[in-house]
Amino acid sequence: MPIQEILQLLITERDRLNKAIEALQGSAPRRGRPSISSAAPAAEGHARRGRTFTPAQKKKQAERMKAYWAARRKEKK
Repeated sequence: MPIQEILQLLITERDRLNKAIEALQGSAPRRGRPSISSAAPAAEGHARRGRTFTPAQKKKQAERMKAYWAARRKEKK
């Protein structure tokens, strides 16, 4: 292998390592909303739960939304 090829491989590896080091150090500014995992942890013993509906509540909600969208379509006409 000629010296030029070896040198090019080493330079490529150095650049890859520099990028990895920068990423680990966090030198690149972070943009946007922080992820959920980086947010403050929930209190001990309390899991985050969403709102749960019974099947009857789901059916009533579906009926309300159908009526709502029907009224919206009717307004457009």
